[in-house]
Amino acid sequence: MTKLASKKSTPLILFFAFLFLNLPALAKEAPMQVIDWPATGTPTLRLTFGKPKQFTGMGTSREFSLDTTALNLSAKTIPSARFTIYLFDKNKVRIGQEIIGVDNVGPGETVKFQTNVVASGTPVSISIQDAGPATKTVSMTVNSTPQGAMLKVDGAEAGVTPRTINVGIGRHILNFSKEGFNSGNFPLEISAADVSGGSVNYELGAAAFDTIEMRDGSVLNGDLVSISGMDVELRVGGALQHVDRNKIKRVMLVERDVPVGLPAPSAPTQ
Repeated sequence: MTKLASKKSTPLILFFAFLFLNLPALAKEAPMQVIDWPATGTPTLRLTFGKPKQFTGMGTSREFSLDTTALNLSAKTIPSARFTIYLFDKNKVRIGQEIIGVDNVGPGETVKFQTNVVASGTPVSISIQDAGPATKTVSMTVNSTPQGAMLKVDGAEAGVTPRTINVGIGRHILNFSKEGFNSGNFPLEISAADVSGGSVNYELGAAAFDTIEMRDGSVLNGDLVSISGMDVELRVGGALQHVDRNKIKRVMLVERDVPVGLPAPSAPTQ
């Protein structure tokens, strides 16, 4: 005589079926790379880099964030360690680099932090090089007025302001550029006595073009040609554009010289 399965076992069967089908979703995302340091002998530190997450991009420069974990594998405290990390794309071409470091990591202790990098492509692999304990870097925030300027540090692209950078001891040049504004340089000198936490705010030069701020938050930079009751004419990149005045929030005009051959405007009479 065949026995019928108990109805009480049905929920348990469904639970295991659900668990089996969702194992991939429950599994932790695999990291991009795990590196033990040093590469030879007994490793003392294990660095784990998560998959890069892009959060800004302008032109060929892209900014990524990597979840990073440092694990002390030794029985002694690591007082300080600095590394230069090199990023490579799928063709093994180096597309970026950054300096990272950890301090006062106890035996078996794990330290988690974010590594922000600027690269000219999507990183798929990493290599590291010991930067040496004597290499001092200072972390600082660099901003501009207005924000959103492209920042270069010693000629290398470093992202868009506001931006946190790491710079070593010595003299550096910060370059700021933003469409519609005059670019400029800021000399920066870091001494052995400087500590992390400082900031630099650079005010961009006067706008090189007239600026039209739209109600949706976008901005047009160009040469204002005319304004009528319901239309604004603007020359952008040599091409004329017409904008509905009801979509405009604010118009900011730059001072211009009087064209040759035209009389200068007379002062208003009393």
